[in-house]
Amino acid sequence: MTTPVMRTLLGWWRRLLAPRMVYGWRDADGRWLAHTRVSTHTEVGHPQRLRIGDHVFIGHFNLIDASGGLEIGEGCQITNHVSVLTHSTHHALRIGGRAFYGQAQPPGYRQAATTIGAYCFVGPHSVIGPGARLGRGVLVKAYSHVTGEVPDFAIVDGHPARVVGDTRRIDRALLERHPEMRAHYEAWAGPPAAP
Repeated sequence: MTTPVMRTLLGWWRRLLAPRMVYGWRDADGRWLAHTRVSTHTEVGHPQRLRIGDHVFIGHFNLIDASGGLEIGEGCQITNHVSVLTHSTHHALRIGGRAFYGQAQPPGYRQAATTIGAYCFVGPHSVIGPGARLGRGVLVKAYSHVTGEVPDFAIVDGHPARVVGDTRRIDRALLERHPEMRAHYEAWAGPPAAP
């Protein structure tokens, strides 16, 4: 049986340990990004190799690996339970077995810079693989595995992720309802796609 005091203490404890969004990020160049938000429950490995824009949102329970060099453009949203990778050891470990350990560059080890362009959205439970290059305005649907080049404004889905649409068509419909936003949109994206 819990007492009111115990319930109060447990509530404080839960709030203390719960994931929270922290406003502000100092990037590898020392710039203060006041509008960037990163969860207390996201792991950012090798932050000195991370180049990040302002107005970025990185939600809860993500792995952001910048060991091979990572660029996240302005206004990106990385939801929850996402892995953004710049290295991969699964081939090297499978091939080398116990000989994998202790080698600086075992056969099959892959490290490559990864880029996520401005104003991309990465859905939950997705993996952005080492060396992936997402263009501007890309939408990655939930549970996708992205490798290679993704063109600007693509909607991608699947394992491996394939282009299934264009975000500019969605944007055009929204801009028709909110024409006051057109100048802001066109400042980074250019004119929306024609029907």
